[in-house]
Amino acid sequence: MAYAGIAAHLLIFTNMPKKKNPGKGKKREGRPEGNPQGKSNRGGGGNRQEKSNFNPNAGLPLKEQIVKTFNKHAAKTLNYKQIAGYLKITDPARRQKIAQILDELAFNEFIIERSFGKYALNIVEELLTGEVAAISSGSAFIICEGQDEDVFVHANNLNQALHGDTVKVRVIPGGRKKIEGQVIEIIERKKTQFIGRVEISAKYAFFIADSQKMNVDFFIPLAKLKGAKEGQKVIAEIADWPKNSKNPFGRIVKVLGEASDNDVVMNSIMFEYELPMEFPEHVEKEADKISVELDKAEIAKRRDFRDITTFTIDPHDAKDFDDALSIKKLDNGNYEIGVHIADVSHYVPEGSILDEEAYNRATSVYLVDRVIPMLPEKLSNGVCSLRPNEEKFCFSAVFEMNENAQVLNEWYGRTTIYSDKRFAYEDAQAIIEGENGPLKSEVLLLDDLAKKLRKQRLSKGGLTFDRVEVKFNLDDKGAPTGVYFKESKDANKLIEEFMLLANRSVAAYIGKKAKPKTFIYRIHDKPSPEKFDQFANFVTKFGHFIKPKNGSNDESQIAQSISTLLEDAKGKKESNLLETLAIRTMAKAEYSTVNIGHYGLGFSHYSHFTSPIRRYPDVMLHRMLQKYLDGENSVNANEQEEMCIHSSKQEKLASQAERDSIKYKQVEFMMNRVGEEFEAMISGVTEWGMYAEITDNLCEGMISTRTLTDDFYSFDQDNFCLVGKKTGEKFQIGDKIVIEIKNADLVKRQLDYLFVKRVV
Repeated sequence: MAYAGIAAHLLIFTNMPKKKNPGKGKKREGRPEGNPQGKSNRGGGGNRQEKSNFNPNAGLPLKEQIVKTFNKHAAKTLNYKQIAGYLKITDPARRQKIAQILDELAFNEFIIERSFGKYALNIVEELLTGEVAAISSGSAFIICEGQDEDVFVHANNLNQALHGDTVKVRVIPGGRKKIEGQVIEIIERKKTQFIGRVEISAKYAFFIADSQKMNVDFFIPLAKLKGAKEGQKVIAEIADWPKNSKNPFGRIVKVLGEASDNDVVMNSIMFEYELPMEFPEHVEKEADKISVELDKAEIAKRRDFRDITTFTIDPHDAKDFDDALSIKKLDNGNYEIGVHIADVSHYVPEGSILDEEAYNRATSVYLVDRVIPMLPEKLSNGVCSLRPNEEKFCFSAVFEMNENAQVLNEWYGRTTIYSDKRFAYEDAQAIIEGENGPLKSEVLLLDDLAKKLRKQRLSKGGLTFDRVEVKFNLDDKGAPTGVYFKESKDANKLIEEFMLLANRSVAAYIGKKAKPKTFIYRIHDKPSPEKFDQFANFVTKFGHFIKPKNGSNDESQIAQSISTLLEDAKGKKESNLLETLAIRTMAKAEYSTVNIGHYGLGFSHYSHFTSPIRRYPDVMLHRMLQKYLDGENSVNANEQEEMCIHSSKQEKLASQAERDSIKYKQVEFMMNRVGEEFEAMISGVTEWGMYAEITDNLCEGMISTRTLTDDFYSFDQDNFCLVGKKTGEKFQIGDKIVIEIKNADLVKRQLDYLFVKRVV
């Protein structure tokens, strides 16, 4: 960055605000009557900060204070009286000193004199374009493509830009450790409608957004409330935002209902992540046209499995059945194992109304109490679902295997099946554990083969995560009445191994050809060396060791060592924590046409083939695979890659929504337990506090450093701990403590804890 004169050499000792502080909520002060502009204090403080006697720069040399003032108010022209006002200087001698420093800064071309006695920052413009990433203080970072460092923008310089907006930012002089900027143009608003609640007074109303990223409230004229009542959850949009107004004017476009209503909460979460809550009428009508009856001409084109024993194993409350397994003993003593997947692509033609809707959604969303499907219910739970005692069209991967679970032959293509039995996981597990039941010999044989497949996979460096999953018992209104843990048992692993086999085999079938064609891969990069080393050092606290004993840096050896660690930790109190940290250490899996392999599973080729009812990339893969089986040319890689990027993005949003719904239920479950004490384990440490997970129910909350009154604690990032300045006392991830529930905030979906004592 180029600045005129000595500007580039001035030392500006400022500390960059932290990018996120989950421990702080959105603070709003009271609103004066009769002045709807500036009533909210979420966008930087209105006029209250100007009237304060507090000077945040006090203690710095006067010249540095003046430089900081120009940086903060980069768009303004200032005289010495205004600067004295900002710095709270009333002493005549020091005010005269300000005038002298202004002359000096102007002489050195740091500032320029616009008119007599009025100065402005002398900026050689550097303009960047990027996306606004708001932080809780009201300021933001601008994420600019091609820039190594984000541009920090103070709340006063955002110029009405909101989180997610695409903006043009002017770089202004900043500190030695940051780039600072000022938004000069909003290129594109990410959205104009927001979800939140209304507060109503006699003369006006305000809309307060749910999102912690939204730091301004909307002034709502009473005539624009659309019947909304005090405290109700609503959708509001920006109607107007005058240039000199701190708050936008808005209107209510939809009243969702009472903020405590479960359906309202779940719909709010979906809206927050811009995920659709229901299907458009024309999409539902298109789905209703599809016949459940199978076309006989189509059956004749397919391989017929209707006479071969076939069944499904799914959760007890599942309604959409993507996959089924068939098993047949061959004359040569081997087994023919069929992995049969719902043939969604047969019913959803490329480019159709149903296809466009499925692509836009890209995934089903699994909230804590419901599923929002990718496909209309007629398809997801009916036509495509592999329901028992019904004939269905499938896309299948069929393997000839010997008794050692070695694959000798493979076949891929379209089939017709008949499901003989629908097992819940609990039913299949009971048979595996020795109880009698239907198709017992088939279930036990597949379980034996699955265990051999699993052993082969793990021996080659594949990782397996069996983290306990929190589930809630809900009453008829959706309120949580209890918590239980869902664990992966042999029946779950049976299905998992055959799905993994199909997914990797399909990917290898296309990807390992001499001239591989464009395909959709599920890729997973290796962990960064820095994150891995931190994790490796941390696990020694529990007496574990994950680096290969021979010191090898071979990726498969490292992965195998992590797998051994997780296996050794099973059944121990730290098991869940170690699995969580191991997952955080890993890169995120995503979809791509560029295959780099799947590090976590230890596969050189891996795709998603087995869940087209709930994942759009599986539908894409089915279409491509059929084209290649028919001898057609490779599809356009650029178009498919763009679709992969979209699918990965939607998957991430769905995952965030799912986590938020779980967090909400955790807070709701703990609301009546404020003041009670629980044993917990420290699960995360940051500079603003530490997170603790209650042992009995895995509900996570935060202990703010401000509540640790016995000492001043600082964050030691390398060792995942807080350290007391005077005592040297440490709070480290994995420490067992007793906490007290301080607060349960449903609006923020946040639990606040107090530290009580250590567990000896």
